[in-house]
Amino acid sequence: MINNGPLTLVIDQGTHATRALVFDADGRIQTAAYAPIALQRYGADRVEQDGQEIIASAHQVIRAALADPALRRGVARAGVATQRSSVVAWDRETGAALSPVLSWQDRRAADWLSRFGAHAPEVKRRTGLPLSPHYGASKLRWLLDHDPAVQAAQRRGALAFGPLASFLLFHLLAERPLLADHANAARTLLWNMETRDWDPWLLELFGVPPAALPACRPICAPYGRLQAADVPVTAVNGDQNAAVFALGRPSSNKAVVNVGTGAFILLPTGAAPAAHPSLLSGLIHSDAAGGVYTIEGTVNGAGAALEWAAQTWRLPQPERNLPRWLARAAAPPLFLNTIGGLGSPFWRPGPPPALLGEGDAGQQAVAVVESILFLLYANLETMAAMGLPVRELQISGGLARLDGLCRRLADLSGLPVYRPAETEATARGAAFLAAGLPRRWPRPGRGRVFRPRPDPALAARYREFRARIAAEE
Repeated sequence: MINNGPLTLVIDQGTHATRALVFDADGRIQTAAYAPIALQRYGADRVEQDGQEIIASAHQVIRAALADPALRRGVARAGVATQRSSVVAWDRETGAALSPVLSWQDRRAADWLSRFGAHAPEVKRRTGLPLSPHYGASKLRWLLDHDPAVQAAQRRGALAFGPLASFLLFHLLAERPLLADHANAARTLLWNMETRDWDPWLLELFGVPPAALPACRPICAPYGRLQAADVPVTAVNGDQNAAVFALGRPSSNKAVVNVGTGAFILLPTGAAPAAHPSLLSGLIHSDAAGGVYTIEGTVNGAGAALEWAAQTWRLPQPERNLPRWLARAAAPPLFLNTIGGLGSPFWRPGPPPALLGEGDAGQQAVAVVESILFLLYANLETMAAMGLPVRELQISGGLARLDGLCRRLADLSGLPVYRPAETEATARGAAFLAAGLPRRWPRPGRGRVFRPRPDPALAARYREFRARIAAEE
């Protein structure tokens, strides 16, 4: 039954799928549509997607979600959330993609970026990010240096490039704007946290032409009107940032863990950014009046690591079997999880991924799951060393459905882990932002709390994992 309150449409564009969902005024899902998209891996460092496929998937799910005329009439606004750090180039006149989407997992320009090592502290001060090829600057420069279509468009003044979110807005909005929200612009290594705009010094350092970049706009702001529904888009955000708002306004002592293709842990720090050499400073909300910042840890290989292991080791039906495998008591081996390179707090490629020890298929899969948790906990330890109080973890994302993962996270961290009734948090958080951060935003049913229990064996495996990672420096 359709709620009478104003409805919010959310387009959630992720690494493996695009979804459209309609939420009512109480944050309840009225309908949802889903379209998978492909990811191409051409070796360890080259990861791409098809921009035109992504746009087609967005149009497909919007049409499906709005197929009911009565529901369509009730939609009053829309929000957009996208995978962060992925970039693409397109023709600003025709809208045609000039390049593949270079995924956030892509590291093809790592060698080029390494020449700027002397500037890393200043880059970190301005952007809140380490000098990493996962972010947009080196990918955009690679397109300028290596892609003939991009070079030709640049010569004739028709080049537009930047975050994937900007490409999506260009194609979904009637005005065909060239806009980038603060959250996605912030993942380019070209955006200044203090001015909240493109940084001239960074643009010159990396040789990125400012005329080709979209204009920056707050996360919550008018972006234009959606072609398919003729409603205003009122918020655009990165997927992990939006997930922090799934249950409404975030608490300052609750860290949000989102475990999907990658895994991320975000802790709100208030109206000013908090700085740490090996963690990220980011923005999860901004409007004309100000913003909310976070300190963030990132794990590149979560679902991506399980996908790698399933293909490499030929694991039988991991999605179906993981709950049973995680419930077994047998100790797994260790897995050196360097899929996509080591993210925070290490920031280096790391050794090749490797299984240390023997085990059957189930133990191998559990070793990968535990490696994800070990990398998350390394970030939690770093936050604790900063003096940032974390009293509870809130978990979301596709892998959060695994009880065994949530149980181990609670036991390893010594913190209660709350899993909401809905674990797909990005779309719900985007709806909250697009709806104007309403005071009333009920929780979607009763969630589950995993309270910590002592697990000396798990703690010992973590210590060995950290030692093995350190030994490979």
